[in-house]
Amino acid sequence: MKKLTGKKVAIIATDGFEYSELVEPAMALKAEGATVEVIAPHEGEIKGWKDGHWSLNPVRVTHILGAANALEYDALVLPGGVINPDAIRTNELVLAFVQSMMLSGKPVAAICHGPQILINAEVVRGRKMTSYESIRKDLENAGAIWLDEKVVVDKGLVTSRNPDDLPAFCSKLIEEILEGRHIRAVAA
Repeated sequence: MKKLTGKKVAIIATDGFEYSELVEPAMALKAEGATVEVIAPHEGEIKGWKDGHWSLNPVRVTHILGAANALEYDALVLPGGVINPDAIRTNELVLAFVQSMMLSGKPVAAICHGPQILINAEVVRGRKMTSYESIRKDLENAGAIWLDEKVVVDKGLVTSRNPDDLPAFCSKLIEEILEGRHIRAVAA
């Protein structure tokens, strides 16, 4: 039996996600037996950004925001990219989903610019985190403790800097899902 059989993981993204930061975690999770569902603001497909261009391989959307219930998932992944997090970081449905996952103690993983969504959800205060260098000050100003490491884990919150860190990111994400819920305080 695979390690994550019976586990269900949500990935929230929209057009402009960094292609590898959605596809590689999804493949790693599926390889371990998890069910992976992509949640987006619109139906159909979302387009990723790959090597400075729009990817020719769109990703199918499983559910639109509002039709997915955070209580049904065991973990959440927030891929980065410059466009994707900025486009959804003010969406109240995204923020409510993230807050629900964090409050429940379920693993949440964000890479590259993905932590921008966590800033808007107001769940980073006092957390050890990493991210793409350009949003370091944003995280610090929101109260996070920023570390320049390929992966940082703080009670089920997994963060990484960029696509080069994906092997460590995916490995830690799987480990955190296996550990299950984490007791953690969430900033108000």
